[in-house]
Amino acid sequence: MSLYDDAVLVLKGYEGQPELRQAYLAHLAAHPDGMWKACHAGHVTASALVIDSEHGRVLLTLHRKLRMWLQMGGHCEPGDATLREAALREAAEESGIAGLTPLPGGPVRLDRHPIPAPCHWHFDVQYAVLAPPGAVHEISDESLDLRWYAYDEVAGVADESVVRLLDAARARL
Repeated sequence: MSLYDDAVLVLKGYEGQPELRQAYLAHLAAHPDGMWKACHAGHVTASALVIDSEHGRVLLTLHRKLRMWLQMGGHCEPGDATLREAALREAAEESGIAGLTPLPGGPVRLDRHPIPAPCHWHFDVQYAVLAPPGAVHEISDESLDLRWYAYDEVAGVADESVVRLLDAARARL
């Protein structure tokens, strides 16, 4: 099964956000290359919120280009077999944490947001992952900083999309 096929199956099985889910599926139906950064009409991305549920906190990255506190995530790559694997790979690469465990049940949320030209949209499929006890993070080249934030601190540093992702992830926990 291709990553494109996995994305379609994942989205068809996702029960939340029906209008947005349909927009993702319509985009992929219209753009067979819609999984890849080269698709300038927009492309699917995969992200993951890293959670330390034992201490009630999440790890956010200060994105190098956007200069915003965000969850880990990014573009799908040819070696990714599934969206879940892409999100897990991105979270591990950007956090430096090995042994992250995805929450069961598939994506937590979808978030479509505009991006600068030449592309137009990111169709982000958002997961949540649990950090192992005692996890130590390491800043990657894509980040200016990494920092743990208590659940109640996130709204003060991140935008509404991250707050919505945290709320959905906490509901899943």
